[in-house]
Amino acid sequence: MQLARGRMFPEARYTINVNSYLASVRREEREAQKRQRELERRAKDQAKLSAIEQSRLEVETHENQLEVLLSIHKHQGEIWDWAAVATTLPPPCPQKSAYYEFRAKQQMTVRPPYQREGMEIVVERARLQDERVFQDAMVNYTKVKTDWEKTNSLSHRILAGEHKAYLEALVELSPLSEISDLGSSLHFTVHSPKLLECRLKSNGRQAIPSEDKALTAAGKLSVKTMPKGRFQAIYQDYICACVLRVAREIFALLPIETLLVTASADELDTRTGQTVEQPVLSAAISHADVAHLDFKRLDPSDAMDNFLHRGDFKESRKSGACKTGTPLTPGYLPLPPTEKMDCHDVFVRVQRMRAEIQTQLTEFCSQPAIAAPQKSTFL
Repeated sequence: MQLARGRMFPEARYTINVNSYLASVRREEREAQKRQRELERRAKDQAKLSAIEQSRLEVETHENQLEVLLSIHKHQGEIWDWAAVATTLPPPCPQKSAYYEFRAKQQMTVRPPYQREGMEIVVERARLQDERVFQDAMVNYTKVKTDWEKTNSLSHRILAGEHKAYLEALVELSPLSEISDLGSSLHFTVHSPKLLECRLKSNGRQAIPSEDKALTAAGKLSVKTMPKGRFQAIYQDYICACVLRVAREIFALLPIETLLVTASADELDTRTGQTVEQPVLSAAISHADVAHLDFKRLDPSDAMDNFLHRGDFKESRKSGACKTGTPLTPGYLPLPPTEKMDCHDVFVRVQRMRAEIQTQLTEFCSQPAIAAPQKSTFL
């Protein structure tokens, strides 16, 4: 019996250890499964959070794109005072210095005689270093002086009212060439020292997104086609903002009094069904009128009422096509006071008006006959 008991005891103990081990394994499996479910839940929450953040980022990007387009008139480049530029002094010519050579000789002097061996080579190297510094300064001086001479000469020519100088300043100094959002092309014509004309090809319909993006109550992204009326309202404000930005930059750069701006865009010609470049807005903007405007608060479309302009977007919001017509020309501008005009000015203006009238008559005669006159959308 004792032997039997001795055999049963180890077996019983072994059985108990196995059951304990299996229970421990099951507990660990349950814990592992629990941790796995927790990790899966956290991963889903993270994916959901990432999707919401991605949607929020996409909506913010969309709204920022519209904000950039509609606030383009709020910025302006540097204001040029050409009278001050004309009176600036040339840069001083650099003087050759022996700074490094003197420093090497000083170090040689304070050393004991037995430590001065080889110092002549050190002094010669210092002398060469002084020469390199001087040559570098001369190269920089030559460049700075060339730029000064060019700018100084340009300032005198602009103050003299030279047309070519105006165009050079527009090409080399105007920030308009760096503003791709304004349009695909800018063309300038100088009519007089006080009158400049600009033709702007706008890329408005391509720049404005065709879809509206917003967040739903659940934080999901909602993308819908932009309503035609909203698109046309944004398009109108964008065109007007571009015209105002051009005016601000030109007045900041050149001493002119009046700017003629004509913005054109690719529009549908309902007579042919083809998309062609047509003028959508033409405005005569004076420097005096622009000076008192608060560009941070004004509405670009409403601001056009401050100037003589042609172009009506209101009737085009339903059709989606802007009403166009003949742009403004210098002949439509008010005549300056007679005491400021000499015989040559009067002769040039009369010749210009005659040519413009002849052009309009030619265009009118070339148009097909119509049964009834159509209402013009221009002033």
